[in-house]
Amino acid sequence: MLAIGLMSGTSLDGVDAALVETDGEALVRPIAFRTEAYSDTARAELAEATALALTFDRPRASPPIVAAGDLIVRTHAMVVQKLLRDAGVEAAAVDVIGFHGQTVAHRPDRGWTWQIGDGQALADATAIVTVSDFRSADVAAGGQGAPLIPVYHAALAADLEKPVAILNLGGVANITFIGTDGALVAFDTGPANGLIDSWMEAETGQRYDANGQMAASGQVEPTVLDTMMDNGWFDLAPPKSLDRNDFTIQPAQGLSAADGAATLTAFTAQTVARALDHLPERPRQLLVAGGGRHNATMLAMIAAATGLTPEPTDALGWDGDALEAQGFAYMAVRRLRERAISFPGTTGVPEATTGGVVHRPLAG
Repeated sequence: MLAIGLMSGTSLDGVDAALVETDGEALVRPIAFRTEAYSDTARAELAEATALALTFDRPRASPPIVAAGDLIVRTHAMVVQKLLRDAGVEAAAVDVIGFHGQTVAHRPDRGWTWQIGDGQALADATAIVTVSDFRSADVAAGGQGAPLIPVYHAALAADLEKPVAILNLGGVANITFIGTDGALVAFDTGPANGLIDSWMEAETGQRYDANGQMAASGQVEPTVLDTMMDNGWFDLAPPKSLDRNDFTIQPAQGLSAADGAATLTAFTAQTVARALDHLPERPRQLLVAGGGRHNATMLAMIAAATGLTPEPTDALGWDGDALEAQGFAYMAVRRLRERAISFPGTTGVPEATTGGVVHRPLAG
């Protein structure tokens, strides 16, 4: 089947779109990928919606959040058109879109997770069957609703020597562990780029720390790092998940821009090291995807903290920027075929669960 996956992460950088051919099992053939950056205005609108959503005790309609959801649909429909143009593929040839939407709040402890973006509206705008709301069924069944990509990681890593771990460094970091026996364990490890991006924007006006240059020029403040690591969440056994806003840059306030960047980068590295202690076996290989793999300082700190050499997935021919979008295309096909996308070892759901709501475009 031809499938498009769409991912807009908590970093609010933009929309990633991937076109793949897959059977939702072992066959995965990437065809095209593109990313579309959000404008500053769009980022501000989405950030406002997220801040508002986090004040609610449950999801509910609110004009700024409704408007942000409309923005998500418009932007994603445009990206689908551009992706298909790039690939030279007609919309009619595509079987399904996997539409993650935009997470504005993730509260599995309260029994809900909230991704905005109307799947039916996207199906109508693109004339392609669309699967959305991938996480809610898992949370309703008692799972964390995240991470979901491990089922795709497992398909990609089928021929790799085990045990192996795949670390995704997005706004939040998550790890997928595939054991010698093929067993999956996955969970969020802590902040990845999210806090560093927030720090850079607050202190320098820059969107992120390019290649970790700011962090490399600073010194880690041990007292601040110890304070941030002194959080019982890191001792919880997996599966477990986070909202990007569960941690803040507040402990680093008062440090220089460089020292704050260094300390927050070291925080990410230390949380990855702590996460490895929860794995059933020590992985032979630590593969790294997501935007953080471009941060040389972060990778060096992870190597120092873990004793493993983080290897960008690109060395295996896996586009580390595209994996999440590809994963939602893969899961959309699994949803159409009633195959599970989350498992007890990945989200803590009691039994393997098929998530996602199917929307078929309205005629005319």
